[in-house]
Amino acid sequence: MAFQSILFLNADDIVNIDLLNEPVFFKDLNIDQIVDTITFGRNEYNLKPFFYKSPNDIETIKYRQEIMRDLENNELFKCIKSFSEKFQHMREDLKQANKLYYKYQKERWFLDAVDIYCDAVVSLANDLTHIDLNSTGFVEFREYILNYVKSDSFISLNIATKKLEEDLSSVKYSILIRGNSIKVGKYDSEVNYSHIVEETFKKFKEGEVKDYRKKFSDYDDMNHVEAKILDLVAQLYKEIFDALDDFCIKNTDYVDKTIGTFEREIQFYMSYLEFISKFKDMGLKFCYPKVDSASKEVFDYGCFDLALANKLISNKSTVVTNDFYLSGKERIFVVSGPNQGGKTTFARTFGQVHYFASIGCPIPGYKAQLFLYDNIFTHFEREENVNDLHGKLEDELIRIYDILSKATSNSIVILNEIFTSTTLKDAIFLSKRVMDRIIDLDLLCVWVTFIDELSVYSEKTVSVVNTVVPDNPSLRTYKVIRKPADGLSYAITIAEKYRLTYEHIKERVKG
Repeated sequence: MAFQSILFLNADDIVNIDLLNEPVFFKDLNIDQIVDTITFGRNEYNLKPFFYKSPNDIETIKYRQEIMRDLENNELFKCIKSFSEKFQHMREDLKQANKLYYKYQKERWFLDAVDIYCDAVVSLANDLTHIDLNSTGFVEFREYILNYVKSDSFISLNIATKKLEEDLSSVKYSILIRGNSIKVGKYDSEVNYSHIVEETFKKFKEGEVKDYRKKFSDYDDMNHVEAKILDLVAQLYKEIFDALDDFCIKNTDYVDKTIGTFEREIQFYMSYLEFISKFKDMGLKFCYPKVDSASKEVFDYGCFDLALANKLISNKSTVVTNDFYLSGKERIFVVSGPNQGGKTTFARTFGQVHYFASIGCPIPGYKAQLFLYDNIFTHFEREENVNDLHGKLEDELIRIYDILSKATSNSIVILNEIFTSTTLKDAIFLSKRVMDRIIDLDLLCVWVTFIDELSVYSEKTVSVVNTVVPDNPSLRTYKVIRKPADGLSYAITIAEKYRLTYEHIKERVKG
């Protein structure tokens, strides 16, 4: 099959990619923050839609993982980066050409842009012949670009570009200025006496004197006098400038569509690899997970929340890693423990690693196997909206119903602190009904809750608890481990709500 995309195996996935919207679960899992950071500084490529599209296809995931591995070769990464920088320079020249007013100046900028394009393509084709490539995507692209540079269309373009550049550089003319009139003629070996005059009068210089020489403007656009002179020069060298006119008309769409698409799509890989490089520099591990569409026995060892880690590294703080695994009939993590101890972070991490694995990216952790889901559904607590016609509990029930009516057995559901606005008795009743539905659907789920009973509700549930420092329970370790729920999470929540914690009581005694 002929090469068509470095990002997609199926042509149907490419169609309408730019019309995609951000998935609903991005904000709850802070993936929107991660994608914002990854794509920062690359606005010209409009990369976000590539991160919105999960191919749901193991072959495409493997295809991308291979390309990511190839790009970890520093030599290849540098040559692709050089290629992209030349394309950026080319686009800047085209933008400048569109801003200018005078015809021949616009055409010259256009010619320079084409020259940069030809150089970029030839250089990349040459570079790829000297680099060991292992991925199907890069091997096929190398074959494509090597055939392209040998094609009659590209050879003709390159030759015409170089000839015009050479012809224009040979244009020489003289200007005779008398009063308000300017005469333009072909250069006829006239002698420039400027340096002789300057040398003759050099001995009369006394210290600093006023410089009466005219300095040319750095502004790219020409003034009307310069433009008129150029028009006269074009008449003197009519054949060359007619060729320039013809070149610009015939080559308006000179960029090969496949190569242009490649240059945009490859930024998906480069931006992600540059993003995770700072974590690797801190000693944090990334791996290429095995993604399975059948087995729900998932694990990731040494994982962490990318959004949180990005903030912690910026503040020079330590990033805590965690492990998780589900085996046999286990499907649901019930996460409990004290507040502000990493429960929500654990839930977000589970969703993040599954999502980035699904789009073919290396994920936090040193070894992982994850499930190829069809959709991720999240329910995180929201502040009550006074403009809503129903209360917080009703809003939660509506959202939960919507999730469970859309979810399939291949979906992932992440629930964070639901039913906190009602009584414990009602919360337990409602939670068990929701749990029954999740179990019936055989969903992979992470459920952060203060209801410890849920952790032993079924053979499919697994209790994980965020831990504290044994000698000082007020200090969090941010480690989440598999262990029975200890019943402290709800007690601590109640104590904090009614200001009955040790710290609060101590303050009252002092008062």
